[in-house]
Amino acid sequence: MIIVHHLNNSRSQRVLWLLEEMGLPYEVKRYERDAATMLAPAELRAIHPLGKSPVIQDGDIVVAETGAIMEYLLETYPGGGLRPAAGTPEGRRFTYWLHYAEGSAMTPLLLKLIFGALPDRTPGLLKPLVKAISKKAGTSFIDPQIAAHTAWWEAELSKTGWFAGDTFSAADIMMSFPLEAGASRVPYGPDKPRLKAFLAAIHARPAYQRALERGGPYAYA
Repeated sequence: MIIVHHLNNSRSQRVLWLLEEMGLPYEVKRYERDAATMLAPAELRAIHPLGKSPVIQDGDIVVAETGAIMEYLLETYPGGGLRPAAGTPEGRRFTYWLHYAEGSAMTPLLLKLIFGALPDRTPGLLKPLVKAISKKAGTSFIDPQIAAHTAWWEAELSKTGWFAGDTFSAADIMMSFPLEAGASRVPYGPDKPRLKAFLAAIHARPAYQRALERGGPYAYA
């Protein structure tokens, strides 16, 4: 039995979704963030030294990091049509988007989250200065970066509606979180119809809905 160590409001939701799409049995072990710090509890460090989620256990095998977990599951339990054949153009696109999702895509979104939260966590006298710095960082660097990435997603989705070929794949599961997080930071306007259509399509998938039932609602942090 695969065990998913699932932290509330975390990216492990995508792992649950992949398992649902693959039809694999799994168990969810839940952890709750500290209400004040929003950090994971110390119990997760007993599973992996960094104490982060997602982490899965499959027998005596422990795998961390969403992309690595997806690669492990797809290689260990092949089938289901969720990964294009290696060596094909679609396979190369799949590998790219699988790693891009947690690499280049998430960097500006995390910066948006961090700089947006800084003023509220700053003592009173310093708050105006920190607020000004955060605003400047947003307008001069973070927001233009997010705009560049979302424009590119829109252009890429215009080809087939999916990221790695003509059909839905695990690359779309990986890319779901950046797109959802992007929409929560800067809502997509009428110039992003394909991003909206993509989100509507994945949210309508029964496996996505089952994963949400198993993992619970989450914030895009």
